[in-house]
Amino acid sequence: MDTQNLKYLELLSERYPTIQSACAEIINLKAILNLPKGTEHFVSDIHGEAEAFCHILNNASGVIREKVDILYSKTVSNKTRTELCTLIYYPDQKLKEIKKEKEDMREWYMITLYRMIEVCRLCGSKYTRSKVRKALPDDFEYILDELLHTNDESLNKQEYYEQIISTIIDIDRADSFLIALSGVIKRMAVDRLHVVGDIFDRGPHADVILDKLMDHHAVDIQWGNHDVLWMGAAAGCEACIANVLNISIRYDNLDFVENAYGINLRPLALFAKETYKDKKTLLEQMNLAMLVIQLKLEGQIILRNPEFGMTDRLLLDKIDFDSMTVRVDGKEHKLKERMLPTVNSENPYELTEQELDVVAQLIHSFAQSEKLQRHIRFLYSNGSMYKIYNGNLLFHGCLPMNDDGTYHELDVGVVKLHGRELMDYADLAMRQAYYAKESDKRKEKWRDFAWYLWCGRFSPSFGRDRMATFERVFLEDEETWKEKKNVYYTLIEEPEVCERILSDFGLTGRYSHIINGHVPVRAKEGETPVRGGGRLIMIDGGFCRAYQGETGIAGYTMFYSSYGIRMVSHEPFPGRLQVILQNKDIHSTFVVFDTAEKRIRVSETDTGRDLMETIGDIQALLKAYRKGTVKEKA
Repeated sequence: MDTQNLKYLELLSERYPTIQSACAEIINLKAILNLPKGTEHFVSDIHGEAEAFCHILNNASGVIREKVDILYSKTVSNKTRTELCTLIYYPDQKLKEIKKEKEDMREWYMITLYRMIEVCRLCGSKYTRSKVRKALPDDFEYILDELLHTNDESLNKQEYYEQIISTIIDIDRADSFLIALSGVIKRMAVDRLHVVGDIFDRGPHADVILDKLMDHHAVDIQWGNHDVLWMGAAAGCEACIANVLNISIRYDNLDFVENAYGINLRPLALFAKETYKDKKTLLEQMNLAMLVIQLKLEGQIILRNPEFGMTDRLLLDKIDFDSMTVRVDGKEHKLKERMLPTVNSENPYELTEQELDVVAQLIHSFAQSEKLQRHIRFLYSNGSMYKIYNGNLLFHGCLPMNDDGTYHELDVGVVKLHGRELMDYADLAMRQAYYAKESDKRKEKWRDFAWYLWCGRFSPSFGRDRMATFERVFLEDEETWKEKKNVYYTLIEEPEVCERILSDFGLTGRYSHIINGHVPVRAKEGETPVRGGGRLIMIDGGFCRAYQGETGIAGYTMFYSSYGIRMVSHEPFPGRLQVILQNKDIHSTFVVFDTAEKRIRVSETDTGRDLMETIGDIQALLKAYRKGTVKEKA
């Protein structure tokens, strides 16, 4: 045995100090390999819609209702089952409503506690007792462990079981116990959550969503272009900050920016009110002030990064201030917005002294926001441009392609990158934009690339030929507003294209899929989320309210359980109060998409492969113990 392996086994022996402990762990891990795989839950394009998102987490996209129906559809009325589900989703609020209606709370507690324990037992049945125990709250760990693993039909323990329930009620702990039970049920219903991008923008409470995700037991995030925009802003990219604020102004979310993250907008407001005083409202003044700053800052990035290939987006210098026209794509257009007092025709991308002062104060405010920086660090720690997990490839946007189906090569300044290499570079650049020292001369380049990922022509997180912000504000011709999608979104209809992409990321199995978000699926027009002969799944179906008119639904989510993959389409969320007061859940429709030929076990997952490696290491330690190469510690 070489020195390095011996050293590793010596370290491993600290954890398994005896032959007995090593054998016990091998037995335990081999048993785990034969359990059903845990359920994965996929969501995408949340866009700040915190209330709907939190409900989707609470009801596990309809899975909890499904568990309740499995247990009680033949013995309990639909109304009572629905009320039980609402209690699991929102235990604090629902208990208050129930107490207003029920005269005999003791009888209700007895019945409900029994039912919730049964639901909890069913949700946790695919996990080891150890894993379930780790999910239990400290206050009730022993009691819940006993109740979940006691057969209440056994005559030997029936009275014991009943006495526990009765005592919980007698000592006035029933409410706390129900709340604890609901938390365990929700945790056991989903083993891992995948967020396939775009947590921020449009909706008003991305901060609430991120707080919820930070409390989640197992979550990963694939950054969307709206996420990298906020990450770039937090890293100090001026153009990203300008875009963030413009979007917040446009969707009337400045309360979120100021109150949730404590961004000081007073300098901007004072500047806008003085400079754009002809605009009717302060919001309009701030919007135009920030837009002009944005266009200038973006122009500076384009000028110092010619390799981005975006010189056609330099439009301020195409304005003729005498005729108030602008040349876009070789065609003259009349400007519908003509108030541009800070634009110098001789140097249109130069910020005025006042604009420089506003930008400097905004950079400071974003950098000093403790909550924003905490959320962004979480995105870095738990996120990436793409993820390979249990045979699936997850990324938000696209792999930029040419018309002939080849990957587009993006010039990043030193080399040209495409496909997986481009994704890896984008991931690295985003991390350097945030973590590199200010003294590093390359930091500006990385911050510029963060902006490019937001809206660049061949950005893998954007996937369109332009961000037509200028056209929407300044031009009447709506044809100029159109943003052409990358040909990737057409080519993925071909199974061989999807299979080639999967192969390039090392995935060749029959049950491997590409999981995308970013582009809303227009269900009302007959579009389907399943593309490429079943090899690609698009799960953005309109979670954001701003898209629901186009899509006709309120989003897709997806499940990958031990039985295979199921898509879930959702109708619009009626609102938390209606759920609590009227038991109105989101109506969700399950569609079985890809059923496994036999139930998938842990041994067939990434976790299983890790466990098998661990088993091999412990077996090597066991062999070393028996040979005397490594001595037992006890």
